Amino acid sequence: MVKRKHHELRVWQAAMTLVREVYAISASFPREETFCLTSQMRRAAISVPSNIAEGAARATQKEFLHFLHVARGSLSELETHYLIAKQLGYFASFNVNAFEERLEEVFGLLGGLIQSQRLG
Repeated sequence: MVKRKHHELRVWQAAMTLVREVYAISASFPREETFCLTSQMRRAAISVPSNIAEGAARATQKEFLHFLHVARGSLSELETHYLIAKQLGYFASFNVNAFEERLEEVFGLLGGLIQSQRLG
């Protein structure tokens, strides 16, 4: 596989790890959530690294910044879905601290990249 520009971004790498974690934790959700909360969490998680990658492949810094903002919106959506699932008690056998730390890591890295693009 060819190495792309976004593969080197720490935020993209952390977001890819977050996707794997979302798939792992949502696999244990109740069956009735398959087409609702499970699907919504997975789509939001996938959207984060996907938008980072799409923005990195664009021609201008302005376009890149736009897609970083879309990724941040998807990350906020994922966080909301996570909090709903947590309130519903779907994480009884899962280490939520590690997941929350990963969310914070991606928020921080994404915020830093957005800030650097604004200044650059």
